[in-house]
Amino acid sequence: MNAESAAAALNLPPPPPKGGVYQTVVIVGKTAYVSGHGPYLGEAGYMSGKVGAELTLEEGQKAARQTGLSILSSLQAELGSLDRVKRVIKLLGMVNCPHDFTQHPQVINGCSELFAEVWGPENGVGARSAVGMGSLPGNIPVEIEGIFELAD
Repeated sequence: MNAESAAAALNLPPPPPKGGVYQTVVIVGKTAYVSGHGPYLGEAGYMSGKVGAELTLEEGQKAARQTGLSILSSLQAELGSLDRVKRVIKLLGMVNCPHDFTQHPQVINGCSELFAEVWGPENGVGARSAVGMGSLPGNIPVEIEGIFELAD
């Protein structure tokens, strides 16, 4: 199964609206840099809440997965097809959480597991950082940015 077929079964939201002065996706050579995305639901807006306070770990994982869906939507809109992505190079996942929350990697797994479904475990899983933040824009639970290698 190719990435575009995998994504067709996922019910992608529309690309999220920009929240500032930046490019959503910047392509340099064979690399796509994707700006930070949150868990955009479409007309319903964004998921919100602090993981480890208002949201459980499982709800945080769902927010990270939804954020991954938003990233896929932006990549598809910019590239025309997710099949143009050769592999995930790196993700940076930021978790809105209390200072004593320590399960940041488990939250961001929600996005990493999604990308492994779309591009396979070898190409869908890249390097990654997962960190906690005292707050995120609009009180979203997670923000994730990524770097992707493009196919020829």
